[in-house]
Amino acid sequence: MIEARHLRVLRAVSATGSFSAAARELGCTQPAVSQQMKALEASAGTALLIRTGRDMRLTQAGEALVRHAAGILAGLTAAEEEVAAIAGLRAGRVRLVSFPSGSSTLVPGALAALRAEHPGTRVSLVEAEPPRSVDLLREGDCDIALAFRYGATGGEWDDLVVRPLLTDRLIGLLPEGHRLAGASSVSIGELADESWIAGCPRCRRQLVEVCEESGFAPRIDFATDDYPAVMGLVGAGLGVAVLPELAVESVRPKGARAVPVEPAIEREIVALTLPDLARVPAVAATLDQLARTAAR
Repeated sequence: MIEARHLRVLRAVSATGSFSAAARELGCTQPAVSQQMKALEASAGTALLIRTGRDMRLTQAGEALVRHAAGILAGLTAAEEEVAAIAGLRAGRVRLVSFPSGSSTLVPGALAALRAEHPGTRVSLVEAEPPRSVDLLREGDCDIALAFRYGATGGEWDDLVVRPLLTDRLIGLLPEGHRLAGASSVSIGELADESWIAGCPRCRRQLVEVCEESGFAPRIDFATDDYPAVMGLVGAGLGVAVLPELAVESVRPKGARAVPVEPAIEREIVALTLPDLARVPAVAATLDQLARTAAR
């Protein structure tokens, strides 16, 4: 019988490339990793790893087992959590991944409300932009991924449970002394000759697409994933930018003026999870709190 603990060891060996590195990641000894891999190969009835000197690679059977391991472990976690809830335990664990502007706006209120309602539920938070955050969810390394997309992409999240949260409009940022800083709105085309400061890679691609639709290619002089840095560069008069409204809300821009841009550029903010995990009470409660916070 293949055991979950053996699958976790196999995933660690595959990810790190050696028994010693896997042992460090799992917090155990190298002999323990070696013994568990031998037990797993005995259960599988075939070799899972090929060792050539210090190098190590998966056999075809090993690759197949690693490919299925994330779903198996996620399903097992869902089963354990659901059984525990049915048995009357008032506890749970949720691993949340969020992009930065979501971490500073949606997440704090949602987690505070969750703690007040379910004090036994523990939530951990790490930051990652999509698509990396979605990859972490599919790989079994988180339970909920807060993500966004510009326009619906067919089939992108068909294997996941999608909880829509809100529509976030991108806002133009201009230096306070800019000729259009006092306008009620500004057309992207009016900024064709400006120096641009671009944000995260996905937002950057969207900016380029919108500018090209307006007949020009933006001259991007600065690019940074750090929203306060974008605002600081704009405030210093080094260029113009468009940022999500959530990002503008999370940082008070100094020396910069926020102006709506036309045509409207919007992104869909969602919470994603795996179908098995959606039935886990702690995960479901966290999704509910994220939706309530977004609706305020």
